[in-house]
Amino acid sequence: MLLTFARAEALRTLRNRRYLIFVVAFPVLLYLINANIYGSRSDGSGVGYNVVLMVSMAAYGALAASMMSSAVPLATERQTGWLRQIQITPLPSWAVVAAKLGSSMALVLPSLLLVGLVAIVQQGVSLPPERWAELLVALWLGVVPFVALGLALGSALSAEAAQPAAMICMFALTIAGGLWFPPELFGSGMKAVAELTPSYHYASIGWSLAGGHGPAMPDVLVVLAWAVVLGGAAAVLYRRATVRV
Repeated sequence: MLLTFARAEALRTLRNRRYLIFVVAFPVLLYLINANIYGSRSDGSGVGYNVVLMVSMAAYGALAASMMSSAVPLATERQTGWLRQIQITPLPSWAVVAAKLGSSMALVLPSLLLVGLVAIVQQGVSLPPERWAELLVALWLGVVPFVALGLALGSALSAEAAQPAAMICMFALTIAGGLWFPPELFGSGMKAVAELTPSYHYASIGWSLAGGHGPAMPDVLVVLAWAVVLGGAAAVLYRRATVRV
C-alpha cells in the first residue's frame, strides 16, 4: 500500500505543468544558453564551464523538483480534507511522510538525468562511469533538506500561500546559492551570503565530484545539518497539522 501511495503521489505531480516547465524544460534550456556562451572556459581548477554549468543546472532542477512536489500537494491535501481521509487508512503517519519523501526524491531524477544527457550530447561532456554514478547519487541524496523544507511549508501554510512561498524559497535558494550566477562574479560579499545557504554547499558537492575530487567535508556537514534542522521542523509542523485535522 505504501508503494501504491507513493506512485500516486508521483503521477499527480507529473501532471503539473509548472513542474514540467521549471523542473524539466527550464534547467535544460538555461544550461544550453549558458554553456554555449561560457562552455569553452574553465574555472580556477581547470574544470570546463560546460561541466560546472551542468552540475549547477542539475542542482537547480533537483531543488525545484523537490520543493514543487512537496509543498503545494501537502497544503492542498490539508485544505481539501484529503489528509483526513489518509489518516483513516491503515497507513501510519510515518508511512505517509515516507511516501511523500520518496515520491519527491523520485521526481528529482528526470532533471538530473536529462541535464546530464544534454551535456553529453550537446556539449561533449565526458566523465568516467564511476564519477557519473557518484555525481548522480550525491545530487539525488542531497535534496533531502529541500524536500523537508517543502513539507514544512505544506504543513504550515494554506494551498494559496504555499505556492508563492515555495516559489520564493526556490528562487532565493537558487540565486543566493550561486546556481544561476556564480557568486564569485559579485565579490566576496555575495560569496559570504552563498555560503550560508544549503543550496551552495549542495552544488559544491557536485562541483567537487565533477572535477574529480571528493566532496569537501564542510559541504557534506552543512547539507546534513540543514537536513536535520529542516527535517525536524517538517516533522513537528506535520504533526501539528494532522492534530488540527
